[in-house]
Amino acid sequence: MNYIHNHLPTDKLQALDAAHHIHPFSDMGDLNARGTRVITRADGAYIWDSDGNKLLDGMAGLWCVNVGYGRKELVDVATNQMMQLPYYNSFFQSTNVPAIELSAKLAELAPGDLNHVFYAGSGSEANDTNIRMARHYWASLGKPSKKVIISRHNAYHGSTVAAASLGGMAFMHAQGGLPIPDISHIAQPYWYAEGGDLSPEEFGLKCAQELEAEIERLGEDKVAAFIGEPIQGAGGVIIPPETYWPEIQRICDKYEILLIADEVICGFGRTGNWFGSQTFNIRPDIMTIAKGLSSGYLPIGGSMVSDHVAEVLAQKGGEFAHGYTYSGHPVAAAVALENLRILDEEKIVERASNEIAPYLKDKWLDLANHPLVGEARICGMVAGLELTPDKTARAPFKTPLGTAGNICRDFAIENGLVMRAVRDGLIISPPLVLTKPQVDELAEKVGRVLDQAHAKMRQEGML
Repeated sequence: MNYIHNHLPTDKLQALDAAHHIHPFSDMGDLNARGTRVITRADGAYIWDSDGNKLLDGMAGLWCVNVGYGRKELVDVATNQMMQLPYYNSFFQSTNVPAIELSAKLAELAPGDLNHVFYAGSGSEANDTNIRMARHYWASLGKPSKKVIISRHNAYHGSTVAAASLGGMAFMHAQGGLPIPDISHIAQPYWYAEGGDLSPEEFGLKCAQELEAEIERLGEDKVAAFIGEPIQGAGGVIIPPETYWPEIQRICDKYEILLIADEVICGFGRTGNWFGSQTFNIRPDIMTIAKGLSSGYLPIGGSMVSDHVAEVLAQKGGEFAHGYTYSGHPVAAAVALENLRILDEEKIVERASNEIAPYLKDKWLDLANHPLVGEARICGMVAGLELTPDKTARAPFKTPLGTAGNICRDFAIENGLVMRAVRDGLIISPPLVLTKPQVDELAEKVGRVLDQAHAKMRQEGML
């Protein structure tokens, strides 16, 4: 594949970026002082920066490039759709062919009776939709007091005002007067850091039962829904104990509240099935989708809606006064549909589940033997490591939270690997098309990073 490298020198690009570009989730003073990493091209599971450095992308962009970079089919579909119908809205009794066909394909793939889609431009927007839809659903049934959405501490559901309120991240709530009213949070199923002396199974039940206690505290007549990621992604790849989701499902069924599964990260093959809800046997009433829906090639998200919710909205809800300029965007929908075709016809989800994920699991769990690793956990093609100075006690470092994680992240970049640091842990979410040699490369580089970080921490008195 031929590439053109006619960009400005890196320092010039960094200066322009610092002068004009405000980055998400960044301390701009610190970022501008360091200089941004300018990514110029990508292919398969690799990215290159403006200085020609090649990095294995262990995060698939931002959890999203499931089919890998450089899929010409997606480019061709986008080009053809732009020539035919680059844009039209889905307001005013209008629709378009790609949105229609994508909706039908999603209904075919989604579990249970999730046969309807409300489109958005991102997962954040889709979760905003979910708040409004859940409340409108109950109001349409004559129960307008059912407004409260229960979520979890350390959950991530997006960064708009409403979606960040659903999320349970305190540092986000500290900015902008969040959370908005009628959002409540319960404990997360994070056994490693919060399980104490309980077994994972005991802790999973204990956390799930907080949902029942919170419903009873608030009053069943006040609660509209519970929302949760099958695996908490940005929270640190927190894989719940096996007792957790069955109990959450039982409680939602008992109190007849809506269960919203946020599959923005887990969807489209990440956990070994098409959806995390299948992996954990969740029966959602509404399911948030984005990221892997288009493998990140174009922005698109949506809410998959069950038959019974859609029926109430259609028969009793009247006009749902909600929507986005880009809902069902024809080019994004066409690319998403082609992305799903690639995943389906090339059996990428099955191959990842049956061949690559087990191979990655063996390599990843071996990292638990490293003196710096307190726990290695993995589900499908998403995994995390907990770093600790004391394995037996699962002890934290005495340095400020995040110091150890960032040391490892920086060594990873030096070694040609993109990993993400969350607190004092490391996470990966590589493209589903990873090969076994690339798994070997990833594991070898992570081991080297841990060795280098361990030596540095010992030298600096962190251990």
